Amino acid sequence: MKKSGLDVYILLPIKNFIEKQTSVGISLIIATVLALLIANSPLAEFYHKFWKQEIFIGMDEFVISKSLHHWINDGLMSMFFFLVGLELKREVMHGELSSFRGAVLPVAAALGGMLFPALIYFFFNMGTDSISGWGIPMATDIAFALGILYLLNDRVPVSLKIFLTAIAIADDLGAVLVIAFFYTEQISLDSLGIGVFFLAVLILANYIGIRNVLFYAVMGIGGLWLAILLSGIHATIAAVLAAFAIPTSKRINTPIFLRKVKLLSYHIKKQLKKPYGHKEKDQEEISNTIEKFSLLTQDAIPPLQRLENALYPFVSFVVLPLFAFANAGVSFTADSLSYFLKPVSLGILLGLILGKFFGIVLFTRLMVSLGISSLPKKVQWKHIYGVGLLAAIGFTMSLFITELAFDNETYLDQAKIGIFSASLLAGVMGYFYLKYINR
Repeated sequence: MKKSGLDVYILLPIKNFIEKQTSVGISLIIATVLALLIANSPLAEFYHKFWKQEIFIGMDEFVISKSLHHWINDGLMSMFFFLVGLELKREVMHGELSSFRGAVLPVAAALGGMLFPALIYFFFNMGTDSISGWGIPMATDIAFALGILYLLNDRVPVSLKIFLTAIAIADDLGAVLVIAFFYTEQISLDSLGIGVFFLAVLILANYIGIRNVLFYAVMGIGGLWLAILLSGIHATIAAVLAAFAIPTSKRINTPIFLRKVKLLSYHIKKQLKKPYGHKEKDQEEISNTIEKFSLLTQDAIPPLQRLENALYPFVSFVVLPLFAFANAGVSFTADSLSYFLKPVSLGILLGLILGKFFGIVLFTRLMVSLGISSLPKKVQWKHIYGVGLLAAIGFTMSLFITELAFDNETYLDQAKIGIFSASLLAGVMGYFYLKYINR
């Protein structure tokens, strides 16, 4: 069938853009640059005030009032953390983290890549009130790091991309634990108890075989997420917990799916062979059979995979760019250049660049030297050095932890400058290094 002009010139390029890994990084860069331009223009005051607007949700006496900025960071970003939780569970159940030997190397590398940056930041900010930002340089931005690897195409082995993905996922789990234990406000035990109840309901539903995605959405958002939000624990933790309760098993297995597909295909062929006079009625029956194909396909795909596929485009191209646009706007002043020498900026910059590199490389060396694990197939030590550089891109998660760590506007600006500088430097160095070694 011939494609229309709309399909060829508009829809197809958009579809191709969404399917490219590098597009996530590009959309984040555009959102960040736009935020920086507006924050340093005559619209700067409007930009900063806009995110402080209060939004009320509820009725009668039960009302939750948060700023727009807060709803983006606690609400929309919960979708990002939910997606992170789905990826974590998939990797633990069936991926690189499913076996001890497969998991130990990336987990150890991620652990080193979290400890060293935190220690470097601690060294620069010890004894000051900015010490609370120690978690900022611990994070790796998986979208940017993988985006740069995909730009290199076949110049790096596929196993290196898988290794970096596993490190970033383990790193995300570490960041979630840091947020849960160290960046949590005063806890309401009543709300926490309600949250635990809804989590138990989700786990029980998974155990008894409920596969309805809508059920998990209602229980996860209306129950678990809301209760955790009111408890004082950061709401993104609820998103990760809800993700771990999503089933990974299918309603029907592959052999049964294939037999039913064969039966439906036979039914359609039978309808097509009927006399021409019944064409309209036959077409309706064929359409109904094709609809059964769609329902059958859903039953043959685990809810976890369906949710991951459905959420990925929205999270990547709406949630993350909006988060970057709302949080990356730093208004530069005459004193901004001096921020590079401040303990906060230095701790983050050196923590990311030096801490990530030495932490990942040294812990990987340790695991291999002790014989506990071995390098992935086709990956050499020169590739590991490149991963150590790219892992220093801490953009999204680092910005997120910054908002939790500081209330002081000056510290916020210093932290963001440190994050931007380190991420840009790490991305450029990592790209050209990996490109150069494969000449």
